[in-house]
Formats: sequence, C-alpha cells, structure tokens
Amino acid sequence: MDSTATASLASLWDEVSGTQPDPDLWVVIATLVAALAVVIPHGLWRISRNAITIAHEGGHGLVALLSGRTLTGIRLHSDTSGLTVSRGKPYGIGMILTAASGYTAPPLLGLGGAALLGAGRITLLLWLATALLLAMLVMIRNAYGALTMIVTGGLFVLVSWLAGPQVQAAFAYAVVWFLLLGGVRPAFELQAKRARGGAGDSDADQLSRLTHVPAGLWFFLFHAVSLCSLIGGGRWLLAL
Repeated sequence: MDSTATASLASLWDEVSGTQPDPDLWVVIATLVAALAVVIPHGLWRISRNAITIAHEGGHGLVALLSGRTLTGIRLHSDTSGLTVSRGKPYGIGMILTAASGYTAPPLLGLGGAALLGAGRITLLLWLATALLLAMLVMIRNAYGALTMIVTGGLFVLVSWLAGPQVQAAFAYAVVWFLLLGGVRPAFELQAKRARGGAGDSDADQLSRLTHVPAGLWFFLFHAVSLCSLIGGGRWLLAL
C-alpha cells in the first residue's frame, strides 16, 4: 500500500512539475487579443478588474505574512476596491513592503507566470495559482469577496483537473496576458483620480507618509514595474 501511494505521489509530482508542449503561435496571439478585449473597453474592465483586485490584495496579504506581520483579513468589494488588514508596527520596512506590494503584485505575478510558461510549465502554473487562490479564500472576510474567490478558484480547479492540454494552455496564456496587461491600467487610473482630488489615502500616499518620498515617485515605481513586466513577460510568451 505504501509503495503504491508513494508511486502515485511521484507520478503526480512528475505530472505537475514536468513540461508541456508550447501552444501554437496563433493561440498565444488569440489569448493576447482576448486579454486586450477585457482590459481596454471600460464596460468589460469594470468586471474583469475584480481579478486584478484579487491579485492586488493577495499581494498585500502575502508580503505582510512574509515580512512578519499578522494578516487578519481581506475584503473584496463589488466596486473592484479591496482592503487588506494586517497587524504589526505601523512603520518600518515590513509596512513599507506591504503597502508597495499591491499595485506591483499583478504585473509581477504575470511576469512570474510568463517565465513558467516560457519554460513549458503550464500545469505547474495552474496548480500554483489554484493553491494561492485557495489560501487567500481562507482570509476573506466578506460575502462578496468569498463569492468572487469561490468562482475564480473553482474555474482554475475545473481547468486544472478536467480540461485537456490545449484548453489548459490557452487558459494559462490568457490569464498571464491579463495580469500583464491589466496590471498596467490601475496605477494610471489611481493617478488620474488623485489629480481630480480623490483617493487621498491611496497606497502611494501611505508610502509617502511612511518613507517621506513624494507619492509621484511611488507612482513612477508602479508604472516602471508594470511596464517592464509587460515587456519582459510579453517577450517570454511570444518567445522573442
């Protein structure tokens, strides 16, 4: 029995960690177009932005834990805003990294995903994403957030377990393109909102208070990370 279980686990690990064939170029281009189609039009973006909020708040939560803070909960709202609450010193490097990780998380996750896809690790990408979503679900503290996470996580589970290799590849490429492209827009939207006198307590403003560095320089960092991730990730996905 033990040997059978060990062999099954070894087989499962080989399947997850192994490489899969790259999809045809037309699939990569089609998923790029699909991602653009849900990021650029305002109406669709209002819906698809929920997924970027998941990555944004997940970034806050993950870095809070890694920096030694205590994560108490995450909330996702229907207006695509979110809130991550952690306990610890209200200053210092841990707080700074936690505040800086929100707008940088989606493009960096997209860049990491592009690296995995460039290496042919489609299955590993899907399983890692599913694990992160399930872990985040445990920390959700409101009904809308829980529903959003269940739907999103359920989609990843269905594709990871039931879909064929071609569908898995197309889904993985679409998700990574979406993170790379969708990670660019929020910082520009926030900057425009602040220019109109809104969002006075944004991540950039919190970082400015924590570091005494102007908020404009933090916006420069957000833009640099998102645009560099898009360029680098795009090269991996397109195998340039």
